[in-house]
Amino acid sequence: MAHPDEARAMPWPAPQIAWPPAEAAERIRAHARGALLGLALGDALGATVEFMTPREIRTHYGRHTQIRGGGWLKLAPGQVTDDTTMAFAVAEALIRNRQPTAEDYTRAFDAWMRSKPVDIGNTVRRGITRYRRTGEACVPPSDDAGNGATMRCAPVAIALLGAPADAVRDAAITQARVTHHNPLTDAATVCVVRMIQAGILGHGIRGVIALAHELVKAQPAFHFRGKPQLNPSGYIVDTMRAVLQAIDITDNFEAALIEVVNRGGDADTTGAITGAIVGAMHGEMHLPQHWLIVLQEKAATCCRDHSDHLCETGLARCTSMSGGTT
Repeated sequence: MAHPDEARAMPWPAPQIAWPPAEAAERIRAHARGALLGLALGDALGATVEFMTPREIRTHYGRHTQIRGGGWLKLAPGQVTDDTTMAFAVAEALIRNRQPTAEDYTRAFDAWMRSKPVDIGNTVRRGITRYRRTGEACVPPSDDAGNGATMRCAPVAIALLGAPADAVRDAAITQARVTHHNPLTDAATVCVVRMIQAGILGHGIRGVIALAHELVKAQPAFHFRGKPQLNPSGYIVDTMRAVLQAIDITDNFEAALIEVVNRGGDADTTGAITGAIVGAMHGEMHLPQHWLIVLQEKAATCCRDHSDHLCETGLARCTSMSGGTT
C-alpha cells in the first residue's frame, strides 16, 4: 500500500548496520529483544501512574521508580496494558505474513479486542468497531492525532530491518491507519520505527536524536527542546515531546523511563514508546534486572519469542549488508 503524502513529507535513507561484522548477528538479536522488552517494561512502569499529574505522583510515591502494579486499572505488579498487547497483535500479524495488508492487521486487532484486554483506547475502539460495522480496514482521515498507532509499532521496526526505506515506511503507516489516520500520527509512527531500527543497528543516541530532529524539521509541532512536557495527553505531539525530551536528557535505559513516567499523564504509553526506543539502543543485556524479574512472565516470554521470530528475515538482510554471518 503506497502512501505518497508521507513519502513527500519525510524522505529518508534506509539505516545501515553499525556493528562490527563479527558481532552483527548477536547484537541485532539482543537489541531487537531489548526493543520489545523495553516497551513492556515502560508500559508496566508507567501504568501505575497513568492519568496522575506530576504533583500527584510526588505525593503518592516521591519518585516513582519501581514496577509495582496498581494504578487506575488495578494491575498486578509487572502486568502490561494495551500498549504491549497491541504490539503483540502487530507482531503476530507480521509472523503469519511477512507483508501484512491492512486487512491482516485489522483482523489481528479484532481478535485482540475480542480477547477482552485490560484497556482499549477510544480511537482504537472506534476503528475496530467501524471495521466490524463496515468491513473497511482503514479509517478515513481524522483530526484525532492519537498515540495508539505509535505505541504498538516496534514489531514493524524489527521485522523490516534492512528493508528498503519505502517498504518500512509503508508498513508502519499501514498498521497505523487501521485505527489512526492523521499526518502527525503518521510522521511520529514512522519516526519511532526509524529510531528503533537505528538503535537495533548500533547507531546509538546520536543517530536516534538525529532522527528526532528530522521529525521536527518535517513537522515543527514536535519541537522538543524547550519547556518540559508535563502531564502529556494521548495527543501524539504531547506524547512525542515527553518521549524525546526524556531520551535527550538521560544517559541510560532506567533513567529515561523513570524520567518520562514521572511526568504523568498518559504514562503507560510514553513509557512504552520510550522503552522501545531506548531498549533498542541498549539491548536486552543492559535492561534492569530488578524490573525484568517483576515483569509478567507471559509478557516477557512473548517479547522474546516474537522478537526472535521477527528478527530472522531482517537479520539475514542486515548481516549480508555487513558481511557477517548468522
